[in-house]
Amino acid sequence: MDIGVEISLYPLAEDFAPMIHDFIGRLGARRDLKVVAGSLSTQVFGEYEQVFEALRSELRATLEARALDAGKAAFIIKVLGPF
Repeated sequence: MDIGVEISLYPLAEDFAPMIHDFIGRLGARRDLKVVAGSLSTQVFGEYEQVFEALRSELRATLEARALDAGKAAFIIKVLGPF
């Protein structure tokens, strides 16, 4: 089953832009997903299991990043589908 996810990342740190770009870049590097970056959110499309495996991995990596102020960030996620 194919789904779409709209996700926004709000790092709670002064230098937030590099963290957002890194997160989007890691998602975009996955060949099994279609990633469309916008000004306020990023859309991720693909097979249900692949989308959620990517999100599980990349959300964790972002929250564990040393550059992130003690692992603090807010993610807003909307799940759309099936397509």
